[in-house]
Amino acid sequence: GLFVTDYFTRTPRKLSPFRSFASIELFHFHIPEDTVIAVWNLITFKEQGGTFGDQCPDRSITVYFRSGAPSVINPLHTHFPRDTAVPGSFALTLTWTLPNRTTGVFNVTSPLPGDWFLAAHLPKDEGKISVKGLYEECQYLFQPQLIVQRLVNIAVLYPGHVTEQSMAPHNRSCLYKVFVPSYTSRVLVEVLQCRGAEGCPLWLRVRAKAPPLHNSTVLDCREHTPCQLTQDLPFWQHWYYVLVEKHPGVPGTVSFQVTVQLTDCSRPSLARPPFLPSSASMNMPHSFGSAGGLGLGDSPPPTSPNSTKHPVPVPVAPLAGERCWPVRPTLRNELDTFSVHFYIFFGPNVSVPPDRPAVFVINLLPVLDSGGVLNLELRLNVSSLCGENVTVFGCLNHEVPLTSGDNASVTCETESLAGFLLSVNATASLSRLRIPYPQTGSWYLSLRSLCATEHGFEPCTNVTAEVYLRAYLSPCINDCGIYGQCKLLRTNNYLYAACECKAGWNGWGCTDSAEAFSYGFQLLSTLLLCLSNVMFVPPVAIAVRSHYLMEAAVYIFTMFFSTFYHACDQPGIVVFCIMDYDVLQFCDFLGSLMSVWVTVIAMARLQPVVKQASVLYLLGAMLLAMALQMDRHGLWNLLGPSLFALGIMAVAWTARTIRRRHCYPPTWKRWVFYLCPGALIAAAAVLLYAFVETEENYFYIHSIWHLLIAGSVGFLLPPRAKTSRRLGPLPRRKGCGYQLCVNEQEELGLVDPAVASINSICTS
Repeated sequence: GLFVTDYFTRTPRKLSPFRSFASIELFHFHIPEDTVIAVWNLITFKEQGGTFGDQCPDRSITVYFRSGAPSVINPLHTHFPRDTAVPGSFALTLTWTLPNRTTGVFNVTSPLPGDWFLAAHLPKDEGKISVKGLYEECQYLFQPQLIVQRLVNIAVLYPGHVTEQSMAPHNRSCLYKVFVPSYTSRVLVEVLQCRGAEGCPLWLRVRAKAPPLHNSTVLDCREHTPCQLTQDLPFWQHWYYVLVEKHPGVPGTVSFQVTVQLTDCSRPSLARPPFLPSSASMNMPHSFGSAGGLGLGDSPPPTSPNSTKHPVPVPVAPLAGERCWPVRPTLRNELDTFSVHFYIFFGPNVSVPPDRPAVFVINLLPVLDSGGVLNLELRLNVSSLCGENVTVFGCLNHEVPLTSGDNASVTCETESLAGFLLSVNATASLSRLRIPYPQTGSWYLSLRSLCATEHGFEPCTNVTAEVYLRAYLSPCINDCGIYGQCKLLRTNNYLYAACECKAGWNGWGCTDSAEAFSYGFQLLSTLLLCLSNVMFVPPVAIAVRSHYLMEAAVYIFTMFFSTFYHACDQPGIVVFCIMDYDVLQFCDFLGSLMSVWVTVIAMARLQPVVKQASVLYLLGAMLLAMALQMDRHGLWNLLGPSLFALGIMAVAWTARTIRRRHCYPPTWKRWVFYLCPGALIAAAAVLLYAFVETEENYFYIHSIWHLLIAGSVGFLLPPRAKTSRRLGPLPRRKGCGYQLCVNEQEELGLVDPAVASINSICTS
């Protein structure tokens, strides 16, 4: 055949350590039909500060693959919520082969067509809280690339017609495909009139949706006469691929014929007509009330066109239970993103007769519905059982209903089909099923009522069970509970939802309490973070006593909003918010930085030099508000105004030192008992905040940060000279019409002006 190669790539993205599914990076690909091989090239490289991260540590990268929907992963081995079905996926771990780059390759032979999803993440870290911009962070970037090779012009088999084929010596196989419409109960493939070699040295393989593999359903035509391969309960609305493969070492040309027969389950005694109108693949029974609705076999076949293919009558014996029952549709009601209710006509109460199953279909839209959770709930009306020991079984299957003819069967699986089983009875009248990230397409629910006897389950007689059926699509499982937040995430044009847990809770629905914080611990952590702000009371008292009223107002502002911000910022249930969270956070950050600003400006003692020193306070407030609005967690946006204030203080102190011809402040007591301890306490607080704080110790380390910062303010706040009655007239020298009075006590920077005598020097 003729091969065509397609190439797809995605933009590199930064990977994050795994905490929940909300922290993974998701990539969406689409594999076309008739693809024989798909190769993913997985490129990973390190970056640090805009350059190659050769010094970054090697951290393993885990990549998950799944067809049809995102992978449901559980790398931390947490517990899933009850009644949750976990679909499987394939995982691959990448290791580093070069200092700053590694590449992995993942091959899939004959992949399923449609949507494929890749999820990637780093291992879980220790949860260190780093200050943004403090140092160059190591970044791990991941870029997947997809190369597919697909066949074009694959021969199409028409049901009921023969296709003749000659396989040349250099050819080993021939590939065909046939489309299976809805309401097909059996696919029969047969090889006829095999010539050119002794016996029939051919293998016959059949597979749904994609070309067959080595482990697909196979039949050796040399050992079976006639060479017929049957597929019961095939997938509806899909292509089936037929591969005829020659045994190795067979010389010469092998000729044969291939034919396919499809059995219409609405008329099991008849095969499908050779040709169907294009709209027939969307067939549905015309009546919901009777089991034998009008099927496709009721329409006469059109005239066969002139071709080399001719209809061949192949008798198909009906099997027990091969007749398909009416499929009741559901009404789709979209309320919001991933919030869809599926209503049943004449429901939600459903009657399950004893002689036949009740079948319903739930249609999930491609791509749009695979990012949520499919929820199914069955509730049995016990009063409808009339005292009988009745059990209602429900089978949920993808793309084809499972209506086995064995009424005593209580499984939802066959050799090629697997589904989900639900059951309700008088003892357990409620059953739930949750499927996170379901595959899109048609989901069929088949309900059967069976009576329990000494010999197992048997068909009931004259008992019609009534079941309440509820089916809906939700973003997360139970909205992630009280210890989680359901987040709507987006990757390019694909939306999906995931839970982000808090307070030590884990799991897909935040229901795993193995590492959860107790109520007492949550209360203690809240009280620590809130009551540690009471340490600002002494700085407020010192500021009021020294007549620093503006500074005292800023400290009160900081104490108030820091207390209520941390009361609102708690991850558990001990939470109290008096305002919007964003407002409280902004005011807390602004108050903290304003406390540093006004304290440093007060230490600069600018009042004798700058008549309107309040201009600097207002300027600082505006600059800090702007910096917080730009980046609330950025290091330099917050550190810049603080360094600017320290620069002003340094200039003021240097000017005084030059003018006074000795160090300022001049007294050693001020340095030893106030400035040095205050600076050391502030430095210790900054070091704890920047290098020690993690998610586990946040509650007490951040409380210590509050205590240290408030304590350093009490030490660093300068004293203010008090005015007193003068004992005699001051000497006055008239100059140019003004007099500048310099308080010597203020120049010396003493703590208590009453200790020393007042000595004012007036210079003109």
